[in-house]
Amino acid sequence: MNRVLALTVAIGFLASWTGVSAYGESAGDYWPTWRGPDATGAAAKGNPPVTWSETQNIKWKVAVPGKGSSSPIIWGDKIFFQTAIETEKKGTPDAGAEDEEPPFHGGQIPTNVYKFDLVCVDRNTGTILWQKTAREEMPHEGHHPDHGFASYSPVTDGKHVWANFGSRGVHCYDVDGNHKWSRDFGKMKSRMVFGEGSSPALAADALVVPMDHEGDSFIVALNKETGETIWKKDRDELTSWSTPIAVEVNGRLQVIVNATKRIRSYDVETGDLVWECGGQTPNAIPSPVSGFGKVFCTSGFRGSALQAIDPGRTGDLTGTDAIVWEINTGTPYVPSPLLYGDKIYVCASNSAEISCYQAETGEPNFVEQPIKGMKEVYASPVGVADRVYLVGRDGKAAVIKRSEKLEVLAVNSLDDEIDASPAVVGDELFLKGKTYLYCIAEQ
Repeated sequence: MNRVLALTVAIGFLASWTGVSAYGESAGDYWPTWRGPDATGAAAKGNPPVTWSETQNIKWKVAVPGKGSSSPIIWGDKIFFQTAIETEKKGTPDAGAEDEEPPFHGGQIPTNVYKFDLVCVDRNTGTILWQKTAREEMPHEGHHPDHGFASYSPVTDGKHVWANFGSRGVHCYDVDGNHKWSRDFGKMKSRMVFGEGSSPALAADALVVPMDHEGDSFIVALNKETGETIWKKDRDELTSWSTPIAVEVNGRLQVIVNATKRIRSYDVETGDLVWECGGQTPNAIPSPVSGFGKVFCTSGFRGSALQAIDPGRTGDLTGTDAIVWEINTGTPYVPSPLLYGDKIYVCASNSAEISCYQAETGEPNFVEQPIKGMKEVYASPVGVADRVYLVGRDGKAAVIKRSEKLEVLAVNSLDDEIDASPAVVGDELFLKGKTYLYCIAEQ
């Protein structure tokens, strides 16, 4: 496998390791993964509005087909996201489905066939350019009422777009909507029928797909061009929802996956385990970020954990000095961390209480500071123009100054519920709600 990260997306991941944007002057023109060009949540350039509302600084607003909390990704003038559309066709339950565990807390029990679609939208107008159905079937199990059947986000290198629908397969299209390949890895059984949602990651020539569930968990690396298996490794892991990141350390490309039992790093070329580390909480959802010679992993269900780990080690790092610093309070359950400049930002559980630490040392700038006017948060924060954008589930969004003290510049509101994470391209901010996709720009 080519160890030179020639693709811009893979180079972006390397940038998150070195702390320098590898996109150069074009860094603000792309948002190729749901966590941005460097998979840190930050954009190197851009200047979206500080204030907006339904009547202010809305360039366009369009209805979203179907349902799902898939976050938008962007390349050039095209926006991509995944969705699940319920049809009127009645489905047939799988054999033995009546014996399955009921959905948690009144979650949806599927009875109809769904279309699992990849959608491409014109960035300039919001017009749907194409919409492709990757699979059409009735889901074999339900989901948590806050979740859905399309929580995965796609990834692109500007030539192809890869969409993982979990139990409904992994699918590759070119950016014009032409189908290239599909792979089916079987049905997953999620913990307490919460649902599925680990997005894939690009690592040089490999598309890395985690399949952690209550059955036989594994992680697989696919040739991004053909879909052929490069390697597949079994995992002693429970249901997890974290997206992997790719990091090059000492000339070796690793893919790092956060999970309940262990954080694990795999050699991208061979799939061999490089290192592992315990210490996260159950139900690992937030994805890692990387920079300053460290990988930052966090979780926050029935406990709190934020670990800054030196990925240049090998073996079991649990309890060793490879954990450079760690925090055991106020860490996120759903939102992933934001690494922006020399600071790392995390929410406390799913609340609009934010903490900021120095990424190199773990020194706190402020801890669990509430943002007035906001409540619950699922979307991961993003950073641009020395500002942090934090979006709440009720459509309210805070804009925070990047500094050692919490300074809220504005709290804005839209008439939609938002769980998907924002995307930033240039001077435009994109927010995908349950009903609408918004392009926010100075008007």
